[in-house]
Amino acid sequence: MSHHSTLLQECRALLGLERNTTSHAEKLISGLGGLVGMLAVYTISVLVCGKGPGAVLLVASMAASAVLLFAVPHGALSQPWAVIGGHLLSAFIGVTCQRLFPDALWTGALAVGLAITTMHYMRCIHPPGGATALGAVIGGADVHALGYLYVLTPILLNVAAIMTAAVLFNSLFSWRRYPAHLARRRKSKPVKPAERQFELTQEDFAAAMEQLDSYVDITAESLTELLELAKQHAEKNITHPETILAGRFYSNGKLGNLWSIRQVVDASEGDDRKDRVIYKVLAGAEAYETGICTRDEFRQWARFEVLPQNGRWIKTAGTDSA
Repeated sequence: MSHHSTLLQECRALLGLERNTTSHAEKLISGLGGLVGMLAVYTISVLVCGKGPGAVLLVASMAASAVLLFAVPHGALSQPWAVIGGHLLSAFIGVTCQRLFPDALWTGALAVGLAITTMHYMRCIHPPGGATALGAVIGGADVHALGYLYVLTPILLNVAAIMTAAVLFNSLFSWRRYPAHLARRRKSKPVKPAERQFELTQEDFAAAMEQLDSYVDITAESLTELLELAKQHAEKNITHPETILAGRFYSNGKLGNLWSIRQVVDASEGDDRKDRVIYKVLAGAEAYETGICTRDEFRQWARFEVLPQNGRWIKTAGTDSA
């Protein structure tokens, strides 16, 4: 490889210039969706604020949301709570900062900083929310006159408009759904460990992302690194739990649609492998369903014991050394 090619690759890496594997049709559909969504938003903004600077700022804020909802409809930053909470909380913070410090040069910066912090804690990070907070400060007399009404009209109305457009527009295409929870991708046939002949490679990921035909808000390098770290973590423990106890939580350790968490509702105090175990599925595949099986069948299903912590499931201390 020539020095020139190496330099170009290094520049690409520094700039974060990723290969976009989405099809031409997908790119055009994203643009068309943005057009439809912004027509609805612009109409509402003009009706509320007229065609002044305030309306322009509000449309700019929602235009940033349109990029996420129509170009990355399955991304974490595009989901309903991120859009709703990100805009409304940021709007409230922006209005509050403007009312408390109306003439300060740093009011806009304060509003954006507080909005980012709040979105972090409320788990609704949505980058356009920062523009919404800033708009409440620098939107001019028309926006300032709205006061806290700014949160409802036009922000809430605009959010409702663009989300409705996203739900309807994305539903027209079988591979697109909004919210992402409505997506039903083709399930892969489970592969037993003994049947696996090859290790996943960088090339496999590239082919899979091209087949997915949807923009993924993570670089291919970060995705493969994440998988490698997950594999290393999984290799720390490949045994099944020795005992199955009532009240405990267990995971099957699988990924995607095959992952599941069960809680043992009732089990005898003995250790007879033929004893019956009653369980409830708390998360993942077949969530909220109950079932019954032998203790040995449950043990073979369970990969390790878990505990709920801060909204996620973690392996118990006795499972591995992590």
